[in-house]
Amino acid sequence: MTDPIPVMVIDDHPMVRHGLRTLLGQYPDIEVVGESDGGPTTLDLVARWRPQVILLDIRLPGTSGIELARQIRRTGCEARIIILTSYDDDGYLTEAAHAGVYGYLLKSTSPEVLAEAIRAVHAGQRQLSPDLAGKALAQLETLSRVQAQFESGVTDLELQLLRLIVDGASIQAMSQALYLSERTVKRKIQDLLTKFGAANRAQAVAEAFKRGLL
Repeated sequence: MTDPIPVMVIDDHPMVRHGLRTLLGQYPDIEVVGESDGGPTTLDLVARWRPQVILLDIRLPGTSGIELARQIRRTGCEARIIILTSYDDDGYLTEAAHAGVYGYLLKSTSPEVLAEAIRAVHAGQRQLSPDLAGKALAQLETLSRVQAQFESGVTDLELQLLRLIVDGASIQAMSQALYLSERTVKRKIQDLLTKFGAANRAQAVAEAFKRGLL
């Protein structure tokens, strides 16, 4: 039988720490080896307990869980971190990803899902609360479009123009929507056609979709 996965819980609420220890105690392949309230001694406790997975809250006294995650990583600790929080905020999700955490779960997650996430993260997989999957995908889609726009050299104005073309707007409607003269709109459309190597608007739209701009 393999040794259980050593887990550390970092949360400033004693009842939460006790609850997680109790919940995870029912799984023989997972062992809560230590806990901390997120205070100044946390890094020392991490070094002492040497967990392989850390459950980390975001709201902590004195510092954020995300900043603490960065500090833990800077120590060279190889523990994989799961943010376990009540907050489904887009900003937190993005910051957590940049901090190099392996998972982001809500505290409403069932014990079974949490246990499976610990196992998966321990195995090197990334985990995300099902409730946050839609937001994460939306962020990835936005980032992908921003990257595609940068690589294509398309300006924000040209992107607006493309969307108006897709909507079937007339030159007059484009002029009003973009606060440009009709002559300028026609010139901008021609610039787009040249940039995409397209013979007409339909080809330009097709190329925009192909590049992930729309």
